[in-house]
Amino acid sequence: MSRRSTGFALIAVVAGAAACSDTTVAPTEPSNVAPSASLQETKWSNPNAHIMPLKAAAQEAHNTAGGGGGGTGIFYHGGPVLQSGTKVAAVYWAASPIFAGGPAAGTTGAGSSDGSLVGFFMSHLGGSPYFNINSTYTDGSGRSIVNSVSYTQFYANNTSVPAAGASVSDAQMVAMLQAAFDAGKLTYDAGTLYNIFTAAKVNLGGGFGSSYCAYHTHGTVTIGGVAKTVLYSAMPYNNTYPGTCTNGTAAPNGDPGADAQVNTLAHEIEETTTDMMGTAWYDRRGYENADKCAWTWGTTYTTANGGVANMNIGGKDFLVQRNWVNAGSGGCAVSH
Repeated sequence: MSRRSTGFALIAVVAGAAACSDTTVAPTEPSNVAPSASLQETKWSNPNAHIMPLKAAAQEAHNTAGGGGGGTGIFYHGGPVLQSGTKVAAVYWAASPIFAGGPAAGTTGAGSSDGSLVGFFMSHLGGSPYFNINSTYTDGSGRSIVNSVSYTQFYANNTSVPAAGASVSDAQMVAMLQAAFDAGKLTYDAGTLYNIFTAAKVNLGGGFGSSYCAYHTHGTVTIGGVAKTVLYSAMPYNNTYPGTCTNGTAAPNGDPGADAQVNTLAHEIEETTTDMMGTAWYDRRGYENADKCAWTWGTTYTTANGGVANMNIGGKDFLVQRNWVNAGSGGCAVSH
């Protein structure tokens, strides 16, 4: 998510990164352009966190949607992307299943055995016309991002479960991941986004429901005695705050918690794919691709159960925000 003063974190490297564009990739941001000063007023405890805004706060990202500077309105700044395919893992950190059909507490397994709607979405997101929007982005060599998402593993972690209402710091989330790697509950992979889900009002990061609905970031773990970067997202239970972290419409799959969660989950997966370290693709104001379309849906339709959806993925209907197409003059879309 974006680096913003109103609940969006602005990582410290943004201004400097504007001068580090890879000239083999277009469009790149002019070296004399930096994000506006107001966006550099970091007000978030984790300067590397990129948040999914509250619904009411998203309009700022939509104003001057192109972000200025010509081209598609989003620029490459030289950093890494998940070019050859995105891998995702789920960590369900709760005493019992968070979503209907989810893995039993204490179990681990392949993503294909996760029977929840959230698991279904992760298993079918790759290859979809929606995720194909990310193929309009490239790495530093000009190679398009591959339209692939692999749900590789889950861990239903029921140890040291945070209490409802408890604030959980990024240091605690990284420590939890470290313990899972050490115990063989999760397999470490540098190209995997570890999505940490919690139940009820567990306050992942400390600003859930007041500053953001979710975010992606990275930390450091030790694997085989070597320090490694781990990509992860904070995915608290969005339906706790239906007025700020859900669209408020009827759930297309009759599962309000999971139906709401896939919207913010898609946001964090696509932003990690195109801006995994916060140094790759974002606009002049610091907004990443999904920020520029946050909480917008395009054309919607009514599902058989009376829910509201705007796309079908893997045979199921979902309501998922649009994403920014880095082609032509740029714009929000649900497919490419």
